[in-house]
Formats: sequence, structure tokens, C-alpha cells
Amino acid sequence: MRTSEARVLIDQKTISERVLELGQTITKDYADKELVLIPVLKGSFVFAADLMRAIDLPLAVDFLGLRSYGDDTKSSGVVQITSDLTHSIEDRDVLVVEDIVDTGLTMSYLLENLKTRRPRSVRVASLLHKPSRARVSVSIDYLGFTIEDVFVVGYGLDHAQRYRNLPYIGHVDPAAAKG
Repeated sequence: MRTSEARVLIDQKTISERVLELGQTITKDYADKELVLIPVLKGSFVFAADLMRAIDLPLAVDFLGLRSYGDDTKSSGVVQITSDLTHSIEDRDVLVVEDIVDTGLTMSYLLENLKTRRPRSVRVASLLHKPSRARVSVSIDYLGFTIEDVFVVGYGLDHAQRYRNLPYIGHVDPAAAKG
């Protein structure tokens, strides 16, 4: 399947406008704090890059790699840390930047893990949320879009490491995407 065959679910302009709104809200909420953004790799890197440029504050960035999907279209339920933080977050205000929260299992695991590192605060910014797939409740402080239970790619999200380069959020049939 070619990347151009993904059906547009959320177009580039809509994403850009929403990311700008989120950045403005985060700027207000953290006006008197030292913010540390922690994008969850790999899926959130495009969203995180645009979001951090929309935040008008000095901030630090560190990355955390997690995996629960592998090359499949459903979460395995087993979370692996593939890359850990390189700096301490103790007594820091942390904003976790995620591409999508669906079952909530990965984010719940991550939030529990981060708590052990004694940050001052931890909030979550997620581009997408699929509430119909939730298995555990996770608070999303800054949400881009709520979507139905469809498999999405683009704007950093992938299927078997493909489609991340789409400038929009698209829907693909996972069976057709294998080709």
C-alpha cells in the first residue's frame, strides 16, 4: 500500500491549529514553572516537535522509548522500555507527550514508573485518544483529538515502521497495509 492510499481522518491544517491551541494552553499553565517535555518515542516525535515550538517558554526535552505494539496492530499488553531518560526529573514539572492513548496500559505503566523518579508534577499531552479501547483510566491533561476505534497512521504514527511521514492522521486497513 502506498502512503497516499491512507484515508484522511484528520487533515494537516486541523492538526496544526489544534497543536497551536494546546501550546498556548500549556504556556499559560506552566508560565511560572520549569517544564520538562518527555516525548514517548517513536510515535510522538512529530507531535512533540510541533508542540514544543508552540510553547512559548524555556523548556527542557528528554526522550523515553516505550513499545507495546511491535509490528502488530494491537497492543501486546507487555510494555518494554527501549530507551530511558538521560537526566533526572526529580523536583521537575514533567509533561509526557504521547501520540495516542487507547487501552491506557502503556501510559498507566509509564506514569507509575515516572512517579518513582519523584517529579514535582506529571501531566500528559496526547495527540489522540481512543476511549472505546480503554482498559484502564488515564487522565489526559492536554488532548488533541478523540477518535473512533480505527487503526491510524501518519504524523508520526506507524504500521510496521511505515507511514510516519504522512502530514495528516490517516486510516488504513491493517490487512491491506501488509502489502
